[in-house]
Amino acid sequence: MAVSPPPDDANILIGGVYAVDVARPLPGAGGGLPAFAATDRRFPGRGGLMAVQSAPGAPPRAMALNALAGWTGAEMLAPLAYGPARGAQGEPAWFVVSAAPPGPSVAATLRPWGELELLECVLRPAATVLAALQQRRITHRAIRIDNIFRLGPGASVVLGNAWSAPPAQHQPTLFEPPYSAMCLPSGRGDGTIADDIYALGVVLVVLALGRLPLEGLDATAILRRKLSLGSQAALVGDDRLPPAISDLVRGMLAEDPEHRPPPALLAEPALARARRVAARPLRRGQHPLDLAGGQVWDARTLAHAIATDPEAGARLLRSGTVDRWMRRSLGDSAVAPRLDDVVRQRGLDGTADDVGADALLTMRAVAVLDPLAPLCWRGVALWPDGLGAALAAAEVMGEPLGNLLAERLRDLIASEASGNWAAIRPERSDAAMVRAETRTRRALLRLRGWSGGLPRLRYALNPLLPCSSPMLAGRIVARLHDLLPALEAAASRPEARRERPIDREIAAFIAARHDQRFDGELEGLADATSPERAMLMQLRVLAGLQRQVEGGALPALAGWLAEQAAPALDAWHNRARRAALEHAMGEAARFGQLAPMLALLDNAAARTADGRGFQAAGEAVRRIDAELAALAGGGAERHETARRIGHEAVLGVAMMAVTVAVVAMLVS
Repeated sequence: MAVSPPPDDANILIGGVYAVDVARPLPGAGGGLPAFAATDRRFPGRGGLMAVQSAPGAPPRAMALNALAGWTGAEMLAPLAYGPARGAQGEPAWFVVSAAPPGPSVAATLRPWGELELLECVLRPAATVLAALQQRRITHRAIRIDNIFRLGPGASVVLGNAWSAPPAQHQPTLFEPPYSAMCLPSGRGDGTIADDIYALGVVLVVLALGRLPLEGLDATAILRRKLSLGSQAALVGDDRLPPAISDLVRGMLAEDPEHRPPPALLAEPALARARRVAARPLRRGQHPLDLAGGQVWDARTLAHAIATDPEAGARLLRSGTVDRWMRRSLGDSAVAPRLDDVVRQRGLDGTADDVGADALLTMRAVAVLDPLAPLCWRGVALWPDGLGAALAAAEVMGEPLGNLLAERLRDLIASEASGNWAAIRPERSDAAMVRAETRTRRALLRLRGWSGGLPRLRYALNPLLPCSSPMLAGRIVARLHDLLPALEAAASRPEARRERPIDREIAAFIAARHDQRFDGELEGLADATSPERAMLMQLRVLAGLQRQVEGGALPALAGWLAEQAAPALDAWHNRARRAALEHAMGEAARFGQLAPMLALLDNAAARTADGRGFQAAGEAVRRIDAELAALAGGGAERHETARRIGHEAVLGVAMMAVTVAVVAMLVS
């Protein structure tokens, strides 16, 4: 599948061939996202294409985009190319190009459909698509009536765009199984084909009735109704469906995803209708358990209540209220002992006021009460493979909600909650794989400096997430190859050149998109002991990137780095050598090559020679100072001796004169 280069201007072509016409929006075509007409520059007369724009902090689905390369079926709007271009306001944006819908969505003219039309025009083509997706080990996760299109009456439906946002992010609660609907919209994960079967079953119910069931209820009320009654009873109620559709929907809306028919079977409705799966009815208590949010009658609703209000749930669990209700009212002899073990484990995990221990308690309790439920941690519900999209959403959510979510996710990772959660429900997850992923994520979180932490995880878990550094304003940088051209463009802004080219976000982006050879420099940038050391670290990283991606000349970036090199040049002692280095740096920067600049500043032999010369010069200066001091000290001694000798000579002459006078007087 074609991927486009970074946008240099408004005329950038996605994948080198597709142009986005932002002046021609296509309302309702993008599966909940803005969509615009697109053209194939290879075939100017070809129409019927669209480009769907992703939202900030909600990156496209990298694995699905790669898996769908070469898709030829007409029953789904498969991606043709993806990449950055300019949005309607000139802003940098990420687009996925696909065929445009053949007609309006089935929601546009909602009416009751007949049984044969539902089977032949909806179920068969959709099941065929899901079977093909299952073979490619991906899911759709955006099946709903406003994202299913068709040309006109009698035509087969076409499944819409599902690749421009995290899986199921735009799915209403009505079309999602309870264990997915209760999650963060960004944290629902890829799920399984069984989740698409569920959504398709809801579509059949809606089209058979000609209206949306449970109208007037909000998302929370719909979810609670599904949990307490079961999805089929909650959605259908007393309404009558065509016999064949009723039989199919019963299996497609099964609470346990393992009980839902596979898509290959649904492609033959007669066989799927004959399939019967015995499901244990929901156990209902003799008396309700009163909670702050209302009354609960069964274990699944109790699990949801604890997940929604974990602080109150922890108090009820620790006080024994839940255990007594489970044994006396619900009479569940299998779950009550396991829940009792979870409460006892709480006493070993921490003190009475330990928030982390309470979080582990409620997480384990939810998993025991409802093995179908997602990972629930301190009021946040998500599937482990939805962690990356949740981190990306937290980054753009803003304060205080974004900070709070990021804090909860950091806590979840640091405590290895995913591994503990998987161990509670080994029959529902690959505990060994989840535990390994959990430890890897915790190790990345704990890396020191700028090479680790939540930013590193955010980019590592979202291969198509653009770097969010303010240094790159006006550019989409989702691949390592795009970074240096973006920094070259940033170098033209005077305000940017006052800062270092590599900031916290860029360092994390490089660490996530690169191998480990730069981890030392990226780690040290956070607490470099001197400006000289910081400058050399960033120059090593950027020169290595230029060499790796075989990028062209970067004169503006090189000039930026040359300006930043003053501390490194000041470290050289020899004035002539320093002047020569400044000149050589200017010449290297003019040609836009970073490696020669690094070689000039990071020359160990030259640095050693400069240090030795400085040391030798220092020793010579000290010798001269000693000699001058010695000379100064010797002169004082000679002056004192001369003074003393002169005094003695004068005294001698005087004595001689006195003697001569005395002798003369005696002789006379």
